[in-house]
Amino acid sequence: MFAFDSPRQKAYLYMHLSIILWGATGVLGRGIQLSEGLLVWYRMIIALGSMFAFIMYRGQSLRVDTRDLLKLIGIGTLLTIHWLFFYGSIKYSNVSITLTMLASQGLFTALLEPMLSPKKFRWDELLFSITAMLGIWMVFEVEEVYTTGIILGLLASFVGAFFNILNKDVVGRYSPVVVSFYEIAAGLLMLTLFLPFYIAYFHPVKLLPSTTDWALLLVLAVFCTHATLVLSLSALRYLSAFTLNLSLNLEPIYGIALAFLIFHENKQLHRGFFIGAAIIMLSVLLEAYFQSRKTEISN
Repeated sequence: MFAFDSPRQKAYLYMHLSIILWGATGVLGRGIQLSEGLLVWYRMIIALGSMFAFIMYRGQSLRVDTRDLLKLIGIGTLLTIHWLFFYGSIKYSNVSITLTMLASQGLFTALLEPMLSPKKFRWDELLFSITAMLGIWMVFEVEEVYTTGIILGLLASFVGAFFNILNKDVVGRYSPVVVSFYEIAAGLLMLTLFLPFYIAYFHPVKLLPSTTDWALLLVLAVFCTHATLVLSLSALRYLSAFTLNLSLNLEPIYGIALAFLIFHENKQLHRGFFIGAAIIMLSVLLEAYFQSRKTEISN
């Protein structure tokens, strides 16, 4: 009944599986009983080992240019900071609020990319960004108890925008798995150097994961970090980048739906949150849709 006979049908399946797995990262982060710093540290260790094993199995070269290596170290540091803000936001608020704030990442990218690349500034993107900010303001107004989490979520979104912009140039020259390997390795090194200061200042209750934590960390690192990359690349063989990028905007929706189902977060939130979240999601989806339409017409 649900046979996927054509490569294109399989590509759509791979695409949505990768988006669902990305959306599950927030739910897993809430379930893991570790502070954000240790959670990210363990996640990066496991993901790095998984990627190294995959690269060795495929016989891929790890050779990169020295200049690109330095760039990957910088990008990997940004990735680590993004994850720290992301999971810090979840710990100080909840999955729904964090993913709603993260939905503004594409709009931050639309504003920042013309400043950091040859891309021209577009007024329609500014309009969508203002609309999204209206939704963020509404969430701030009704969920004041989660102010710290909201701020951390916006910082995660802002840093993530830089990560995507800077990554665009490097990923065209090397395998995405190799790029991700060096970025995670660099981020892990930076976080390891920083970790003693983090532990001394924040005094996390737990330093070692429990059995349940290890199980969730394995799922988070292997499936939601490594496997999502492989699935999305497999989908790109038969789908356009526009289709994939547009569909990625469903990630917060999937993640919030999982948070409602597993943690019943919908009972903890005010009506204004849903109105604000709907405005943000609508602005992001419309921006992505019009972006893909303009690019397809120009081609």
